[in-house]
Amino acid sequence: MRKLRVGLPKGSLEKMSIDLFARAGYQITRGERSYVPSINDEELEGLLIRAQEIPVYIEKGMLDVGLAGHDWILEREAVVKKVKELIFSKQGLNRVKWVLAVPLDSPIKVVEDLEGKRIATELVNVTRNYLKEKGVHAEVEFSWGATEAKPPSLADAIVELTETGGSLKANNLRAVDTVLNSTTWLIANPTSWTDLWKREKIKNLGILLEGALNGMGKVGLKMNISQANLSRLLGILPALKKPTVSKLSEEGWWAVEVVLDELQARQLIPKIKKAGGEGIVEYPLNKVVY
Repeated sequence: MRKLRVGLPKGSLEKMSIDLFARAGYQITRGERSYVPSINDEELEGLLIRAQEIPVYIEKGMLDVGLAGHDWILEREAVVKKVKELIFSKQGLNRVKWVLAVPLDSPIKVVEDLEGKRIATELVNVTRNYLKEKGVHAEVEFSWGATEAKPPSLADAIVELTETGGSLKANNLRAVDTVLNSTTWLIANPTSWTDLWKREKIKNLGILLEGALNGMGKVGLKMNISQANLSRLLGILPALKKPTVSKLSEEGWWAVEVVLDELQARQLIPKIKKAGGEGIVEYPLNKVVY
């Protein structure tokens, strides 16, 4: 049996990635200390490794496909096929960014103030390229962790990943500039992409993962409405596309179905009831494929 070797990010993106696969229909199970999970698709062979390493192993052909951030693709200068952008992060359906940050009381106000200074970061190559574009000469050193704790005694500034800015505030840091915006991507080995069986398998995986991502935070609503109240109801319903309206067997009545954000449903259900809606049903969505 042919196998598609899949790289799954170990660490901050691990839980969200496994949840996303589950919503897409792929149940991933593993032992507490195992890095080789089982997937309920015999044609998929998974491996849990650090997100920073996935682009390199995919470029080398040791993995066929995997999830990796745009940041680490650039940092590792990996030559890979970018198949599908999947906008999610550790904390939800968000983009992330790498920011240049300094202590609150630092005299550094703009990137040019870092001339001759020291910057600590995990994203060394990207940071050096950023400084080169800005015409700034500064020392960039690799940080093994606890990067936020290094200014001002061990570094003048840092370049660090942030989603909400909460970690910067907690460490009395402020952002000077955004170095890079990043999202998660489904990426593939270029040679694997030329294999017709693997390409089809990868494309199908991308469709299902994107559909699962689209379904997060959304619900379906269906209801019955009389002909007399139909126009009034349609006037208050938002939708990804136009609502689905179908005739019921009872003369003068219609069934209406719509997809919307879960928070919208909470606000709309009382309004739907006032507009004459009956038999209102809210149901969760696993996938939304456009």
